[in-house]
Parts: sequence; C-alpha cells; structure tokens
Amino acid sequence: MGEYKIGDALHNFIGNSRLKKGLQAVQIEEAWENIMGKTVSKYTDKIQLVNQTLFINTQVAPLKHELVLQKEKIKERLNEILGSGAVQEVVIR
Repeated sequence: MGEYKIGDALHNFIGNSRLKKGLQAVQIEEAWENIMGKTVSKYTDKIQLVNQTLFINTQVAPLKHELVLQKEKIKERLNEILGSGAVQEVVIR
C-alpha cells in the first residue's frame, strides 16, 4: 500500500466521485460575484453548470445583452478558477 499526501488523496477521491459536480456548482456560485461584481450577481437569477455548459439566467434585457457580449471572457475566467475545460460553452437565458 502506497503513501499519499492527504490533499492528493482527497483530490483523487473527489475527482472520481459524484461530489465533483456539486463542488463545482458551489465554486461557481462563490466565484460569480467575484468575477462579475455585486450588481451583475444581484440581477442574475440562476447560474448552473450542466455537462460543461454554463447556463446564466437573468430577466434584465440590457444585462442579458452585455453577458452575451462577454461569453468568451466569462468562460475564460471560470476555467481559470475551476480548471481548464470545466466550462466549454456559455448560454444566456
């Protein structure tokens, strides 16, 4: 039986379990305000990652338009936080 650092063991466990998606959802919610600011965060209803597609809901038309223009930047910033390839597409509703 090999020896592992506790951090490596937890990382492997989470990576191989169903907890990974739940943890990413929490990370996205926490990072959203830091990335986009308090005002944008306040007017976005739901941020959800499903199969590497990030869904962002808002009822504010000008904000929706602005988010559409920033889709690539949003994807890049979240991939920096969550790890490369976590977000492949951004959908604004």
